[in-house]
Formats: sequence, C-alpha cells, structure tokens
Amino acid sequence: MKRLSVAYKSSSTTWPKEMREVMRWKHAALLALVILAAGCSSNSKKELPPAELTDFKEEVVLQKQWDRSIGDGQGKTYNMLVPAVEGNTIYAADVTGVVMSLDRMNGDVQWKKDLELPVSGAVGVGYGLVMLGTLQGDVVALDASTGEEKWRSRVNSEVLAPPQTNGDIVVVQTQDDHLVGLDASTGDQRWIYDSTPGVLTLRGTGAPLVTNHLAIAGLSTGKIVALDTRNGVPVWEQRVAIPQGRSELERIVDIDGGLLLSGGTLYVASYQGRMAALEMESGRVLWQRDASSYAGVAQGFGNVYVSLASGTVEAIDERSTTALWSNDALARRQLSAPEVFSSYVAVGDMEGYLHLLSQVDGRFVGRTRIDSDGLRARPLVVGDMIYVFGNSGKLEALTIR
Repeated sequence: MKRLSVAYKSSSTTWPKEMREVMRWKHAALLALVILAAGCSSNSKKELPPAELTDFKEEVVLQKQWDRSIGDGQGKTYNMLVPAVEGNTIYAADVTGVVMSLDRMNGDVQWKKDLELPVSGAVGVGYGLVMLGTLQGDVVALDASTGEEKWRSRVNSEVLAPPQTNGDIVVVQTQDDHLVGLDASTGDQRWIYDSTPGVLTLRGTGAPLVTNHLAIAGLSTGKIVALDTRNGVPVWEQRVAIPQGRSELERIVDIDGGLLLSGGTLYVASYQGRMAALEMESGRVLWQRDASSYAGVAQGFGNVYVSLASGTVEAIDERSTTALWSNDALARRQLSAPEVFSSYVAVGDMEGYLHLLSQVDGRFVGRTRIDSDGLRARPLVVGDMIYVFGNSGKLEALTIR
C-alpha cells in the first residue's frame, strides 16, 4: 500500500488546525507547530476532508454498561491521557488534575482527588501506586487504595506519557527524550538517561515499558533504547526508522504510539518510518516493514494491527510480515491506536465513533458514537469489557450484546 507523506513546501504553506496541535519545534524553545499527518499530500495544495462514514451491515451491537465524567478530559490542547486498570479498579485523570478510582464493573467511584495540576501524562498504575506527570515536570505518586499522595518529584521537562513502575523504580519519559529513574518508595532520583531529540518532532511520547530489569522506550529519533533499571545504563539500542528527506518535516520519525510486549517480542511503529518486531532481551530485529503511525499497534490471533497516519487500519501476519488486510475507509479521521476486543479490532476516531472491524478481513461489523469531541486515547480491554475515554472526559464501559 502506498504510504501518504507530509511535505513542507514553503513558508506560505497553510497547515490544518489539527496539524498545528500535534508537532513541536523543540530546536527553538517551545514553538509549537503541528501535524497530525492525516494524509496531506506532497503534491496537493488543498487539504482533503476526513472520509465520510459508509453504511455497512451491523453484525455486532455494543451495549453500554456504565459511564462517568472525568473532569475536563483531554482539555483543549493536544493531550493523550489514558485510563489504566489494575484488578477490578479503573483509574482515570483529566488535564486539570482530577484523578478518580472507579469500580471497573459498575463505575462506582471509590475515591476522587483533585491535584490542581496541569496533568499531561496519565495514568500509570502498578504495585499500589497511581502515577501521573505534568506540563511542569512534576511526577506525582498516589496510593492506589486511598488516593493519598505518597510522594512528589520533579524532572527536567514536561511529561507527556504515564510513568511506569516495576515496584522498585518508577521510570519517567520526558518530552525531550530523557528517561528518569525514581525510587518507587520515595520519589528520589536514582539515575537519568540523556538523549538528544530530533529537531522537529510530533508532540507526545509513548509510555516506557518497564520489566524487572529493563526500561525500554521509543525516542523521537526513531530509536528504541533498553536501559538497566538498576542504574540507567544502556543494555541495547536499535534503530527502527531512518530519517529521510530534505526538510526537517520529512525527516520526522517519532516513536509516539508506545511499545507492545507479547511473549518476549516487542512490537513498535514509528511515524514516517517502519513497523517492527524486536527480541526484547537483545533488541535484535525479527522483522520490519515500511509504515507510518503515531498511534501504535495491537496484537492478537497471530496478527499485529496498526492504525496508520493516513487513517488506514492494517493487519500484518506476525510471522511472515505479510499484509493480511487493509481498511482505508477511515482515511484522515485521526484514528486512535487499535485494540483487540473479542474477535474484533476496535479503533476510535476524531468524531467520537468507536469502530469494530473483523479480525479476519477488516470489514466493519459494528459502530457506536461515544463522545462528539472525539476519541484520541487507545481503547482499553479487560475480559469481555471495553473501556473508552472520550476527549471531553466521558469514560464509558461497553460489552457486546
């Protein structure tokens, strides 16, 4: 499939509003430009509109089990706040610092705390901690049972992804490609890993992946780095994408969609680069193929699924790297990362629709509208329930009827 590219022609080029909200000029302080790479062609001056939704035969009906309002949700600026589940509890936060703990089965509020902070990285959960990061570089750890603040620390830059922990250390990734290891009990800094970010990058970072001995993160330079959690020393480094093109815009190769670990294999996709499978312990590339995604991947039934920047959803055979199917009917609709739900692939879009696609051939089998402000966060699946966090703050739990 032909990959759509984004090209900067001249200073007179007019960028769409969505594109101006996602990208930042890190080289010149905090000048934020943007791109949502939704298919602006290098040889077309007129932006194409999002694809109209097409009719289909509904095979699956989603039934709402409960919903709750989580403050202001993602807010007016571009944020990627995602809920997290541990046991029978789901945690969610909004941009103003409202953090809530809910019974994931019925939505009952267990506790609610207002931090009154500009939250930009949330929610990380594990080992009794609920972790958040802010635009000011604050990292806050709350007691998962009560919401009581356990500790607060400060890192060198804004935190745009949820901190993660293995119980011993909390790993934070900042927007300028630094990784910081904090003591999980006290918040004291143990180590810091410095990396030079790309000149021009997409706004946001994926959350680091933390195991007992490795902290793995995708960087804006198209690299994956694995650090020793004890001291922050690199164990391996692997380049997934190589910057190409004459302009800095064409050379953006961010890994923003996060990392997916399944059975010792690490799956990753970069913007304007590649989708790849790596051996977690060594970083050895098992396979790779051209792709452009800022959203991320999902895995299930022997396949890897990806939401491409163009709005196409693809299924890749995880053994042969063959494309099994491709659905481009959601072109330019700014898709969320996909998630496997029952026998289907779920993905959200800019108008707040949750789409269900068949894992077999990619056809549409179900659709429901959750939040007219859009669905940017990856859906979250636990058992037979899917949780969807709308941009306006609506958190909804659904099952298949």
